[in-house]
This record gives sequence, C-alpha cells and structure tokens, in this order.
Amino acid sequence: MKAIVINRAAQNGSNIDFLQDVELPTPVAHGHDLLVEVKAISVNPVDTKVRAGFDADQPRVLGWDATGVVVAKGDKVTLFNEGDEVWYAGALTRAGSNSELQLVDERIVALKPKRIDNAAAAALPLTAITAWELLFHRLGIKEGGGEGESLLIVGAAGGVGSILTQLARKLTRLTVIGTASRPASQQWVTEAGAHHVIDHSQSFSAQLEGIGIKEVNYVASLTHTDEHYQAIVEALAPQGKLALIDDPQSLDALPLKKKSISLHWEFMFTRSMFGTHDMIEQHHLLTRVASLIDDGTLVSTLGEHYGKINAENIRKAHRLLETGRSVGKIVLEGF
Repeated sequence: MKAIVINRAAQNGSNIDFLQDVELPTPVAHGHDLLVEVKAISVNPVDTKVRAGFDADQPRVLGWDATGVVVAKGDKVTLFNEGDEVWYAGALTRAGSNSELQLVDERIVALKPKRIDNAAAAALPLTAITAWELLFHRLGIKEGGGEGESLLIVGAAGGVGSILTQLARKLTRLTVIGTASRPASQQWVTEAGAHHVIDHSQSFSAQLEGIGIKEVNYVASLTHTDEHYQAIVEALAPQGKLALIDDPQSLDALPLKKKSISLHWEFMFTRSMFGTHDMIEQHHLLTRVASLIDDGTLVSTLGEHYGKINAENIRKAHRLLETGRSVGKIVLEGF
C-alpha cells in the first residue's frame, strides 16, 4: 500500500524533507480493529510535533484524522460492518492515517456524517474530540448550561478553536469570546459563532472591559499559553477554570492559588493511549458530532484543500502549520 513516512531524524527538528512516499505491507485486522481504506485526511499540529521529535530506527506513518471505508474487521468488532463509511482520529501509539489502509480500534471510530463529503469530514475528528472533551469533560460545562457565564477561547481561529467556538455557541448558553489577531482570522471566528472577538496581541482585560465583560469564568487556552498566562490569570474570575491543550515548557500553577483557579489538561489521545475503561466515549461523541453536522447545527472547519495525499503536499501542509498562520484545517484527499 502507498504511505507517507518520516524516515530520518534531524537534531534540529527541521526534518520536513524526510517525509517520503513509500510502499508498505497491507496490515491485517484482529480483535477490535477495523481496516479502513483511507479517503481523506487532515493535518494537525501533533503531526508536526511528532515529526520534529522523530528519533526512531524504523519509519513512522504520521496522521491523526481520517475518513474512509471499512474493508475488513477483527473478530471482536461489533459496531461496524464492511462497507461502512467512517471517521476517526486514531491513536498516537499506532501507525497514522497517511496511508492507503489503516488499522484503528472500533471504540474510537464513528459513522461519518452523511451531509458532507470526505474532505469536509476529515477536517473534524481530532479537533472535535479535543473540543468536546475540553468543554464538557474537563471544564465540566453542561449542555444547555452556562447562563450568565463566559468562555474565553485563546487561539479561536485554529482547528480546535473553530469547532470549540461552534460547540460552545450552539450547545451552551455561555457568552463566547474568541481571540484572533488578523482580519481574516477574526472574521473566521465571528462566522464560527463567537459573540465577541478580541486580539490576543493586546491586553485581554482592557479589551474585555471594552465589551462590558469584567472577567470570564472559563478560559480554553489552545496555543502559546506561556505567552498569555499572566493575561489569562488576570482575566479569569475567582474560582474560574483554565483548560489548555498546548505544550508550554513549564507552567507555574502558583499564580492560580489566590483566585482558587482550577487547572485542566485536555489530551485527546489519553483514552486510547491508556486503554481507559471509557475509551468508547470517543465513539459516542463522534457519533453525536456527526448527527449535529447532519442536522445543520455544526459545519466543517475545512480551511484549505491541498490536493492528493502524498509527501509533497503533506510537507507543504506541515510548513504552513508551523508558521502559526493557518485558519481552520488543512485537508488532503485521495492517493
């Protein structure tokens, strides 16, 4: 089968050119595994991080977002049949979706939305899982809840921010404030449903005061948390909640004490990485998101379509992601 692998390490992490087209053996499904013929993928920051840190002896297939068709299944599979159209983000500990065929555990897979095509759907699984878990599982906000409360989303124009903004606006009563620094990204966040958009290169508190919000109850920090940390703490109300997904080199929790702010990490691979008892929650939430797509509540966050799935186009996508200037998700489709 065709696949794109990272096959060499580089000490400085600048190994984009080491993403190469190769032929690999066809994997075989066992147990709870589905063998999926991949139709479309999207590229996420995790792809660039794993690539930059690659130091193994064996080539590795990256990619953690896909839509495809089930072509075979293991003997313990009960949720799907051959021919089902599915979507998923996969597991960080296994071979990724940058290949014609991929093995994935059925418990983190769902039927693809019917209303949108493969490319539009491929933009969503990883970010939708991350956003859903952050909002409802980590911050503990209830669907339909949040009346009189506010959520600040730092980095709202990115992949996670784009769907988190929609979920918060459509499924809760929170006042949603997104941050974006450029006109194009600010427009994107507004169209995703944010009540207000502020510039993360300027003072958070001053801008919040300017829109009549003294302080926020929740913050979802999706990027550059270390740069914005002091501003986030200042903007949060006493007994507020901070959730983050990025990787600051260090984070001093002591400034949170005075306000009794709670700190929450969201990492969507935790359930699959540790085989948690509730791993199937990702099947359930992707099923719910698919239904929300099909009834028109949510829309795809596809930003740019980069053409076929090959090393050249994936390298191009990695380069754009590493500028920090992408809006929405980058998608590739077909081999």
